[in-house]
Amino acid sequence: MSRVKPISQRTQLWLIAAGYAFTFAICGAWAITRYLWELYHRDDVSAASGMYAFGDVMLAVMIFCLMMVPTFFLLRLMAHNEKVSAVYSKALLVFSVTVPICLALIALTRHFNSNFLVDFYFLRVLLSPFVLVVTVLSRILARFRLAKRLTSYASLCEGFTFVLAVALFIGT
Repeated sequence: MSRVKPISQRTQLWLIAAGYAFTFAICGAWAITRYLWELYHRDDVSAASGMYAFGDVMLAVMIFCLMMVPTFFLLRLMAHNEKVSAVYSKALLVFSVTVPICLALIALTRHFNSNFLVDFYFLRVLLSPFVLVVTVLSRILARFRLAKRLTSYASLCEGFTFVLAVALFIGT
């Protein structure tokens, strides 16, 4: 019986980078195809704008799902190194704290005219479920105590803020 030699971390990083490159190429082709379709069929798009908007949302969800494949392997690789895992967990927690801040800023500025910053805050809140998936996956793959704790906090922050945003949306 022959033993299978484990793949080195450098090779794993190259494979993950190739996975991201492949994913970016496919997602770019989808986005360009979608853009060109809407460019050359403007009457159809304006006649069924809701259908095309839903198609855009479905495309975004497909792109997210496809991007999660190399992200899973990257998170799995990072989970083996305590220092990298700790730095990543801290960055994830800081990023997760931005969603309650954005939600609070939306609530404070909703009486004003819409501007770029309010749209940016709203986009960050809309992306919260996707970030929640990444934080939960990071928590599942975390091996070290600090990384587990920080990713748990990030998941709780994203989750509670998303539930609060949905409650505020339903309440208004």
